[in-house]
Amino acid sequence: MIESVVALIMFVGAEIKEHRIQPNMAACLRGKRHAERQYTPNVTYKCIKSKAETEIYMGEKSIKKLILN
Repeated sequence: MIESVVALIMFVGAEIKEHRIQPNMAACLRGKRHAERQYTPNVTYKCIKSKAETEIYMGEKSIKKLILN
């Protein structure tokens, strides 16, 4: 299913390594601040609102593929 989501994305270098659906932008920014407290070189976090292909697996909604504009 394709829908609009707020996602917290982890980049290692220039490559997306992980993405998680967040309930809203405020929760996403809170999670980003929390993740950035543990400094790791070459790792950055970004919150975006975008379309994504989602799936429900074992009762939890997850992002299958991001559709970046």
